[in-house]
Amino acid sequence: MSTKPTTTDLEWTELDQRAVDTARVLAMDSVQKVGNGHPGTAMSLAPAAYLLFQKLMRHDPSDADWTGRDRFVLSPGHTSLTLYVQLFMAGYGLELSDLKAFRTWDSKTPGHPEHGHTRGVETTTGPLGQGIANAVGMAMAARYERGLFDPEAPKGESPFDHTIWAIVSDGDLEEGISAEASSLAGHQKLGNIVALYDDNHISIEGDTETAFSEDVLKRYEAYGWHVQRIEQAANGDFDVQALHAAFQAAKAETERPSIIAARTIIAWPAPNAQNTEASHGSALGEAEVAATKRVMGFDPEQHFQVEDEVFTHVRKVVDRGREAHAAWDKRIQEWREANPERAAEFDRIAAGELPDGWEKAVPVFPAGKDVATRKASGEVLKALGGVIPELWGGSADLAGSNNTTIDASSSFLPEGNPLPEANPYGRTVHFGIREHAMGSTMNGIALHGNTRIYGGTFLVFSDYMRPAVRLAALMKLPVTYVWTHDSIGLGEDGPTHQPVEHMAALRAIPGLNMVRPADANETAIAWREITKRHTTNPAPHGLALTRQNVPTYEANEGVAKGGYVLFEAEGGRPQVILIGTGSEVQLAVEARDALQAEGIPTRVVSMPSVEWFEEQDQAYRDGVLLPDVKARVAVEAGIGLTWHRYVGEAGRIVSLEHFGASADYKVLYREFGLTTDAVVEAARESIADAGRR
Repeated sequence: MSTKPTTTDLEWTELDQRAVDTARVLAMDSVQKVGNGHPGTAMSLAPAAYLLFQKLMRHDPSDADWTGRDRFVLSPGHTSLTLYVQLFMAGYGLELSDLKAFRTWDSKTPGHPEHGHTRGVETTTGPLGQGIANAVGMAMAARYERGLFDPEAPKGESPFDHTIWAIVSDGDLEEGISAEASSLAGHQKLGNIVALYDDNHISIEGDTETAFSEDVLKRYEAYGWHVQRIEQAANGDFDVQALHAAFQAAKAETERPSIIAARTIIAWPAPNAQNTEASHGSALGEAEVAATKRVMGFDPEQHFQVEDEVFTHVRKVVDRGREAHAAWDKRIQEWREANPERAAEFDRIAAGELPDGWEKAVPVFPAGKDVATRKASGEVLKALGGVIPELWGGSADLAGSNNTTIDASSSFLPEGNPLPEANPYGRTVHFGIREHAMGSTMNGIALHGNTRIYGGTFLVFSDYMRPAVRLAALMKLPVTYVWTHDSIGLGEDGPTHQPVEHMAALRAIPGLNMVRPADANETAIAWREITKRHTTNPAPHGLALTRQNVPTYEANEGVAKGGYVLFEAEGGRPQVILIGTGSEVQLAVEARDALQAEGIPTRVVSMPSVEWFEEQDQAYRDGVLLPDVKARVAVEAGIGLTWHRYVGEAGRIVSLEHFGASADYKVLYREFGLTTDAVVEAARESIADAGRR
């Protein structure tokens, strides 16, 4: 472990220090004005954030989406002012008025940073641990992007080489997801991550000795990270020279991810609030704010004080950013001239466009043959992978079950890995048994841009991913989850592995589109629709796929609308509508045959995606679910929560309102009443009930 930095060429002037202290003033005043927030960490981290934004990071405030930029991730999102103040100083569009509006309605400075809401915010953070996992994903994406466009370039010499900078806290490192993601980063030898660990010993409940006493750097050393520790300056503040040298040493380490531990004093240099848990999540109070301003040589009667000289000094980073961008433009032009085909591919991918004729690669499956939808999905993925090079992904050690191996001969693994298929730019990602980190690294990959990512596991283990899935929905990220073994249909593994409540729970997440295809052709069309939506209507999508074989029907484009008429009633207007999803569509089809034999005209609606269906206009939805047909039955091998609004007061739901059991899936369907006869009987009851209303 490195304990001392090597050399530094940092120029640090009194004006730089005044700018750092100004950042502290702005943090204190912003929280004090609104009356709530987290001032302490923003105060103590001000030198580190300033050093990154003003001295080290390659970024251009005039173009926040520049492909060649470094990324900055603030994992402890509660200290959002650490980021907001630097975005203000660097000229990303935030003004003093935005800091004054901190944590208030419709402001650009919400309580935690929100991607897509505030310019310059690379990811939404707040739930601790998510940010460092996002950073790992960004680093993975940067490597894959390099492999797409410039794989032969020596390390550090490609225009696609850049650094992912992150700040992490005690809380981030206590959350289990940080262990998953950091282990993965070490295994992948992601030398393009530099994380600063703010070791301030304070959490909401006081000193971290209440819950956290491990040697963090030894832990990270065991993960395979390059580790350093810097000590405080004599006055208790950051030793910025030492920190700068440590940052430089970390960036120079290209074979391992890097973490730098820095012992800090929260709320430095507040005379009474420093090193207290109160300063973590509460306004300091007018008296303490005034006292702290006096310590730093500011006028305690002034609020949001930014001297002209300081403002002019910090905004010079705009010019430096443009210069860095111009230098990069020159390098990228040289690359374009040397690599015209790759340059054309880069332009296509950066524009979110798909290759010409890509849809022809999507297979159509012959009707009449039974195929598991997980198997169909695997065939579609391989077909898409052959024509869409930016598509990559894998699974949480379940590739053989999830059918997520896009290319068995090419695994995304670092140089030095002993496996014969190892390739630092490989197509197939082995996330390991790390579902939560898989979800969050997928978010980071999507945020980074220029690739398309998917990841798989069993549907029941979406529980491990849920915080990351929720954030993907919040950020509208085009990630795709391949969740297989979607019901009690997986059989003998029993109730621990059989999802029952999961579809309803996932459908409850706003912005997440769940797709449960009935057969192989619905699966293929669903993949095609998801692929189209990546740029035009970005959102996370979850595919819920069967382990067991299911009948294949003729392909129907209605899949892309979420719900459609699979089989129309014969012999007159429908008397009853049967709504099926996933593997239970076949029960609705068989029930229709029985009801039609009794002379009851019956329509079957397949509804693979409630969310897609709800996007359609009222006329389309009414054309599928005829408003005047009150007799309706929905059938799904899970809890029926989703279906009440579709069946109405006279409707019936054939569902599973309890956990499963260990047995052959056919036995389970029979014993739990998920049968054709049950659907037929429910239809009869609904018809009778509708007639009485």
